[in-house]
Amino acid sequence: MNIIRWFVTTAMKLGLRVLCRVDAQGMKEVQARGPLIVYSNHTGSIEVPLIFGELYPRPITGWAKIESWDNWFLNWIYSLWTIIPIRRGEADMTALRKALQALKQGLLFGVAPEGTRNKTSKLIRAKPGVVVLAIMANAPLIPIANWGGENFSANLKKFKRTDFHTRVGRPFKIETNGAKVTPEMRQEIADEMMYRLAALLPEEYRGEYSDLGKATGKYFVNA
Repeated sequence: MNIIRWFVTTAMKLGLRVLCRVDAQGMKEVQARGPLIVYSNHTGSIEVPLIFGELYPRPITGWAKIESWDNWFLNWIYSLWTIIPIRRGEADMTALRKALQALKQGLLFGVAPEGTRNKTSKLIRAKPGVVVLAIMANAPLIPIANWGGENFSANLKKFKRTDFHTRVGRPFKIETNGAKVTPEMRQEIADEMMYRLAALLPEEYRGEYSDLGKATGKYFVNA
């Protein structure tokens, strides 16, 4: 399985390098092993294989909507990458337990806090599930912003290469100083996380988090 994963991931990375001009700045700064939660914006389907490919051979997994397993190809590739299915819109404790186990085993864990594909390419408000995971795992987080991938399908039809960019922020941990973490606080922390992601994006992609002056960072410490 490891040989097959290596072959498929390497072939995918090389293929995407042909189809895209990849400007993957900062990927070398991501630590070699976990526990580490890697979070990113979600503008389409292309950023997942591109970011996974650029992070390889670091051991990495993540959540993907359970409906993806209805597609035979996604079922095969996600199973090959040991991606964890999650039921959106509910408290999926099975997916949470598997994510905690993966982090405990030293894997990097990838997640998109927006919870769904962003059809406008501008950030939409995050959901707080990743905050629950980070607090329970006591794991650091690192933002990886990406843009350009939203043009992939249109460019492919025109036989044009796509410019795909990534920028990597600094790792940090959540620190609540013993305060009870309420649902409101979880959402506030998720928003603070997204401001850190927004700061890495060009202004036109920041959307819901355009006003960086609202960021306080009060729940974060350097990892």
